[in-house]
Amino acid sequence: MSGLFGRRAVLRWVHLVLGGALLMPYWFLSELLLHSLPVRTGPVGALALQLLGLPVGLVFAVFTALVPMVRALEGTAARALCGSAAAEELSATPAHSWDARRRTALWYVLHLGLGGIISGLSLSVPPLAAVLIASGAGVFGPPAQQLMRVLFGGWRPPGVLLGLLLLLGLFAVVTAAGALLARCAPALLGPTPAERLAAAERRALELAHRNRLARELHDSVGHALSAVTIQAAAARRTLATDPAFTAEALAAIEETARAAVAELDTVLGLLREDPPEAASHEGGGAATTSGAAGSGRARRGYPARGWARPGPTASAQGAATDHGGATSAHAPATDRATKPGVVGEGGETGPTLAALEVLLRSVRLAGATVEVEAVPAELAGLAPGVSREAYRIVQEGLTNVLRHAGPVAVRLRLAPADGWLRVELTNPLGPGRPSRPGGGRGLRGIAERATALRGSYQAGPQDGHWQLAVALPLPQPSRRAP
Repeated sequence: MSGLFGRRAVLRWVHLVLGGALLMPYWFLSELLLHSLPVRTGPVGALALQLLGLPVGLVFAVFTALVPMVRALEGTAARALCGSAAAEELSATPAHSWDARRRTALWYVLHLGLGGIISGLSLSVPPLAAVLIASGAGVFGPPAQQLMRVLFGGWRPPGVLLGLLLLLGLFAVVTAAGALLARCAPALLGPTPAERLAAAERRALELAHRNRLARELHDSVGHALSAVTIQAAAARRTLATDPAFTAEALAAIEETARAAVAELDTVLGLLREDPPEAASHEGGGAATTSGAAGSGRARRGYPARGWARPGPTASAQGAATDHGGATSAHAPATDRATKPGVVGEGGETGPTLAALEVLLRSVRLAGATVEVEAVPAELAGLAPGVSREAYRIVQEGLTNVLRHAGPVAVRLRLAPADGWLRVELTNPLGPGRPSRPGGGRGLRGIAERATALRGSYQAGPQDGHWQLAVALPLPQPSRRAP
């Protein structure tokens, strides 16, 4: 019985009566037009014209339903009053496509048509049921009996039973009409297949963006914490015997921590979706540029803070890189390429291979020996996107060396040739350190970076050494214009 008299049934009844109220202007207009026709009608014809006004009025309602805002209004009303279990699927946005407008028009006609019928029954059935019940109970006496003779002739129905059945039938019809509207609402007022596809694509892009930011955070801050831990241990061991090395290690800790803070600030700013204008002046952020090489078009970005501490080294390595490889008029190209807190046009963060020496310096201060086989001029000519991903791969590889093998000898090879940038990292296998809970994300992040650029990735032990080999495709041409 709760389906007939519960709160949801009452809400649906109200929603249907609202549809009947919305039908009235269209019905009045249709009646005006129908009665203006040069047609002679008797009592039966007049009733037929009144009934014909319902479908004609619904035709007029279709044109109103094509207005985009109708879907937003109907969706909001259906969500609040219809009591549908799928109310969250109902759209509260305007219908911008013709597919959505057609669906809205069908819903509008259904709502107004059923609402008009239910409103008419709601106005006529209760009084009739009251008369039947009163007549059967003998409440009104002769006047009620006279009305019964007018309505039913010589037949004397069981008034009380018939009145109750009419009321019960009204509730049943209202419940069925409300259930029909609730069932049709998600299909007619919900998002169209094109809108669902667009929403899924937006969600996929958002998840990919956040996963990439999580990778950036893992690679940058994870490397910084590993380097700081080893540098602090080295400084503690040499505190009494080698004050100069201790001071250098403490300076490296300061430098690495500052870079980690800058990276963390940038990534968290992106996760909060702070507007670039609000963040561009924070911490002396430098302007970034976008587009092809040498375009010179500057745009504001997120704050850029240095990998190196302030000083002569930082002045040669500060500021930001851009997505397309262009350089800003306000800072040298090498200065921008080494800054961590930079967001490119495509949302990329972090430095490029131009900051490789800063990275190698922090690793060497942690006690590792790094032998590099690379030509700086060739690395400087790489596309910024490839250079940025290669830097992150090298950074994560070196972090894994410090974390799992300790301060050992490392051989790094960077070779752009034949349309590929090959990154190879080799180090002796360490004694085996206990892995961190939840570890193993580093190699997975390297694989994801290589896959995103349609490259290849291999990692594993070989002949007593751990070898990491990544090949990244180079765009053509792979060098910047002179």
